[in-house]
Amino acid sequence: MKIVVFSDSHHATREMIDVVEAEHPDLVIHLGDLQRDAEALAAVYPKLPLVSVPGNCDGWTDQPVQKLITVQHRRILLSHGHIWHVKSGYDLAFDAAIKAGAHILLFGHTHRSYCCQREQFLAVNPGASRSSYARLTLSYDQLQGAIIQITNSC
Repeated sequence: MKIVVFSDSHHATREMIDVVEAEHPDLVIHLGDLQRDAEALAAVYPKLPLVSVPGNCDGWTDQPVQKLITVQHRRILLSHGHIWHVKSGYDLAFDAAIKAGAHILLFGHTHRSYCCQREQFLAVNPGASRSSYARLTLSYDQLQGAIIQITNSC
């Protein structure tokens, strides 16, 4: 299964559409800022499963700011990251992942990509959608994460 993860799109829907066209993912995850960008992507690809959480720039919403989902027997904890103050460090996010028993931790907010296999889980920040995204590949016995840089050609 291939999962594409976006965060901090801030109106970069064209970039997200280009990535979906190139990657043909089985699932898209959007980590907020801006939620309406995720909704626009869902409108373009109504049959493509999409999971999202709001970010700090999404204003009032009744959507949960943190979700724990299960994909192919793996627990994925996702949030924009502002609730864990990730701009000051990742410790609160890591603690939340451990507490949730997550195999994968996904967060954004910093606009800086990050991908690291921790002892207990894989931690991924896809960066800002104008410049990068994350690709997760899950199979029965394997889990891979990668940050993909977006190159804008003229």
